[in-house]
Amino acid sequence: MGGSGSKSKGYWPFSGSGSTDDPIRDGGEQPIAKVRSFPSATPFVLTRKSSMYFDEDGDLAHEFYEEAIVTKNGRKKAKLKRIQKNLTPQGIIKLEIPCIHVDFPVVLCEA
Repeated sequence: MGGSGSKSKGYWPFSGSGSTDDPIRDGGEQPIAKVRSFPSATPFVLTRKSSMYFDEDGDLAHEFYEEAIVTKNGRKKAKLKRIQKNLTPQGIIKLEIPCIHVDFPVVLCEA
């Protein structure tokens, strides 16, 4: 048993070729990864999409709530209501410390 996945040829330069070559033809050795030659490819991730949003006032947060007064049986009760409208995503942010991409196929350090 195993996971299901596709063997399609993607644009990530560190992914395998997706073909099932015979290892005997290659001299019995199988490479760890077949690196495609993209001059601007790097194993480091320098930016990421932010999960934070700006509201109408320019405040930045993951979630926004407003206090709503609910009257039930003659009693007033305050509840927090989540705001989901009029929010603008922060967008792409630059990482202070570059990370290694999850698809980088080489073991960097052996413990």
